[in-house]
Amino acid sequence: MNKKPEKVLKYVVLALAIFGAIMIYSASSIWAEYKFGNEFKFFISQTVFLGIGFVLMNIISKIDYKIYGKYANHILFICFLLLVLVLIPGIGMVRNGSRSWFGIAGLGLQPSELSKIGLIIFTAKYLSKNGKEMRSIKTGILPIMGLILLFFGLIMLEPDFGTGMVITLTLVVMIFISESKISFFVGCGIVGLLGIVGLIIVAPYRMARIVSFLNPWADPLGSGFQIIQSLYAIGPGGLLGMGFMKSRQKYFYLPEPQTDFIFSIISEEFGFLGVLIVACAFFIIFYSAMKIFFKTKDLFGKYLVFGLSFGIILQAILNLAVVVGLIPVTGVTLPFLSYGGSSLLVSMISIGIILSVSNHR
Repeated sequence: MNKKPEKVLKYVVLALAIFGAIMIYSASSIWAEYKFGNEFKFFISQTVFLGIGFVLMNIISKIDYKIYGKYANHILFICFLLLVLVLIPGIGMVRNGSRSWFGIAGLGLQPSELSKIGLIIFTAKYLSKNGKEMRSIKTGILPIMGLILLFFGLIMLEPDFGTGMVITLTLVVMIFISESKISFFVGCGIVGLLGIVGLIIVAPYRMARIVSFLNPWADPLGSGFQIIQSLYAIGPGGLLGMGFMKSRQKYFYLPEPQTDFIFSIISEEFGFLGVLIVACAFFIIFYSAMKIFFKTKDLFGKYLVFGLSFGIILQAILNLAVVVGLIPVTGVTLPFLSYGGSSLLVSMISIGIILSVSNHR
């Protein structure tokens, strides 16, 4: 770790994303062959997005990050407009019960993923320009919290609870590390818990996820099916796993294993060693980003690096916690590893911006 943090960050992200594409092939080949007659369908799609993401990451890393602060309002407005448009029937595309996609040339673009970057950029600019005001709840904290809740509300209309929670928690932690009062966050925590309980109560499928989390065997063929099959994948992995391409759960037991539950297949095929390597990779990503964070003097750059890196790590932690049954199913992907073009592109762009801060600090 004595090398420059930006180089370590870049190469570890690339290695993790390539490994993710390979594991997507392993996890999805049987399902893709059965449904589309092409075992490489998901692998090819992910590889294309990986190539685009890598190019974007390198281009963005060479652009002065301060330009994002200059156009933060414009970026945020575009994200807001996309979140509104995706809710309109005929424009937004429904997948798995959520109207959260734009269908473009047979591919799906998820505006809530793009909003992660837009909101982090805007919040970083807001915090860097209003440092003293953040000590006041009325003039500093409430305006930015109101904006966050507006975007959270739009994302919940899709609905996409998992992405909404990742974005909201990331932004709240960004505000927390500014000069704001801690007492405000105690109240926010109470209100937030009550809000989460309310959102769970009003949506039957969320309540079913809670029940399946507490006791998945109460409904083993319904709400508990996915987590049970995930645990069946993780259990036999042992120390070194069953071997690459030798997963059993991908044979139509674990639904769409290439997406949210890709970590289950990694654990099954590579065992505890694979789990440890993936965990270490995410640790190195965050550690390298924090080294850039502490070396950066510009406040906007500091908040930008922290928000983007913390968002990636938070999402990874939530996904891993779901897969091993520590928290209810949230529907969030595992950054760089899960199948999904929008998620991969946004993660690679985020790394590109962090590298830009390092290169131009």
